[in-house]
Amino acid sequence: MTEPASVADARSARIRARLAELGHTLPEVAAPVAAYVPAVQTGAHVHTSGQLPFVDGALPATGKVGAEVTAEQAAELAATCCLNALAAVEALVGDLDRVARIVKVTGFVASDPAFTGQPGVINGASTLLGEVFGEAGRHARSAVGVAVLPLDAPVELELVVELSAPLAPTA
Repeated sequence: MTEPASVADARSARIRARLAELGHTLPEVAAPVAAYVPAVQTGAHVHTSGQLPFVDGALPATGKVGAEVTAEQAAELAATCCLNALAAVEALVGDLDRVARIVKVTGFVASDPAFTGQPGVINGASTLLGEVFGEAGRHARSAVGVAVLPLDAPVELELVVELSAPLAPTA
C-alpha cells in the first residue's frame, strides 16, 4: 500500500522548505550545451555535470575572478551553481529529501593569474550546502583555479551526493 499523498508531499517538501526559508528556490534544470546529461545516478550516488551559474538561462556575470568579477560576486555565483546542481539532482531522483549526504564538491574558478582565493569563492556553495543539509551537507571539496570556463563563466561546480535508500511502502 502506498502512503497517502499528504504524507508524501510533507516528506518531499523538507529540503524545498529549508531552501525557501533561506530565500532560495530551485531553478529549472539548464539544458546541456553539448553531448552530456545534467546528472547520472550510479548505485546510491548521483554525479552532476559541471553546472554554470545560469539565472533564467543567462550568465549574470562573465570574466575572470580577481579582474572583471570580485571574489564576493564569484562566491554568490558559486551558490547559484550549487542551486543549479541541486535542481539537476532533484530532476533525476525526484526528491531532494532522498539526499543522505553531500559527498564531494568540485569547484572551478576562472581566475586572473594573480588571484589565489579559489577556496573562498567555492565557500559560497559549501556554506549553502551546510545551511540546507546541516551535518549531511559537510563534504570533501576541491577548489581549482583555471584559465577559462565555458561561455566565459567565472565559476563552475560539480556535486556528488549519496542517496538514502528509497522509502519502503507503508502497510
